[in-house]
This record gives sequence, C-alpha cells and structure tokens, in this order.
Amino acid sequence: MNIIIGKTWNFGANIDTDIIIAARYLNSSDPQHLAKYIMEDVDPEFSKKLSKGDIIVAGENFGCGSSREHAPIALKTAGVAAIIAPTFARIFYRNAFNMGLPIFELPQALEIKEGDNISINLDEGTIVNNTQNKTYKFIPIPPFMQELINCGGLINYAKKRN
Repeated sequence: MNIIIGKTWNFGANIDTDIIIAARYLNSSDPQHLAKYIMEDVDPEFSKKLSKGDIIVAGENFGCGSSREHAPIALKTAGVAAIIAPTFARIFYRNAFNMGLPIFELPQALEIKEGDNISINLDEGTIVNNTQNKTYKFIPIPPFMQELINCGGLINYAKKRN
C-alpha cells in the first residue's frame, strides 16, 4: 500500500519556481546545495524547520514561472514527501513527476492547516487530515505517473525498463 504520512507546511497561491529555489542559487546543480535554500525568500529558516517526510500545502498555480527542474529536485532532496495544491503549473507538474516528487491536486487544499498531520493513500486516492478528522478525494493520478513516482522518477523508470 502506498501511503505518505506527514506534517504540513502551508504556502499561498502562485508560488513560482523563483520562490521555491531562487535563481541566485542556480550556479550549482547539486541537489544537496539547492535543498538548503528552498522557500528562502518566503521563510529564510524553512529548510532548517522542515523534517524529512513533511508535506507542502499551497494555493493555486504552485510552481508557476520558469520551467526549471531545480525546483522539484530541491524540494525532494530537502525531504518534502509530497505537495498538495488546487492546481499546479503544467511544466512544474511534469517536472515533479519526472523527478519522482508526488504532487496531488485537491480543490480544498487550503482547508488543511499548517501543522496538521495528514495521510495520503495513493491506492485509494484519499487524503485524510488526521488532525481535523476529515477525508478528501484527490484528482486521480494517471497510472503511468504513479509508476514514475514508484520508480523515483523518469530516469529510474527508464533504467528499470532496460
């Protein structure tokens, strides 16, 4: 059974890739280096407060802006287990799955408050807010995209097929 359990961190709408990882850090493509600076312009201490397995909840259009793979790579390397938002920028959506970072479209995402403990059941298509005792159905992830997540991203998927 595919279940992700974690504490949530909330961000607003239109979080662009420059907010996720500022361009000034893109002189390196080292995932460990990038992970230290995620969301720095919103919360300079965020990467230090984040625990492995935590989940980001955001408003609409998460990941808009530049089409840089660095954003999902930095989030995943920092320990973000998943992202929940009503909508995602299309290029971020694709890059996230290509990097093996699970993202979930949930219109009611902002009902989940920062610090809530949630469980995401990929097999059932549900998000359970254990803090608020509420259950939500997320927009289903196509089977191929689920396989990308299970493999850890597109490169691992391609290696597995060869």
